[in-house]
Amino acid sequence: QVQFVESGGGLVQPGGSLKLSCAASGFTFSSYAMSWYRQAPGKEREWVATITTTGGITNYEDSGKGRFTISRDNARNTVYLQMNSLKPDDTAVYYCNAGWFRETFFRSWGQGTRVTVSS
Repeated sequence: QVQFVESGGGLVQPGGSLKLSCAASGFTFSSYAMSWYRQAPGKEREWVATITTTGGITNYEDSGKGRFTISRDNARNTVYLQMNSLKPDDTAVYYCNAGWFRETFFRSWGQGTRVTVSS
């Protein structure tokens, strides 16, 4: 059964940094592109970043370019999202899934990890 367990969120001041982790199980992790998504209060879930199977190519939604870095460790079945220069607009619950940009390959979602950017 496909599972995603996100962690690393918290309360951070504007300009601060956080590194999110997502441990995946139930599928061949190294065979899938992985993506991060987020859902802000009152808004639909949106795509944040995608990384290819080997990590050779990454893509970011415009607001995260230059601030966010997605990476993966196939030996640990884990995908990461390093977030720097955080802004209040980054406040959301962050999720990972096997996915290519806005297309996700599995219906299952984890519980997410909450990021709050506030002074």
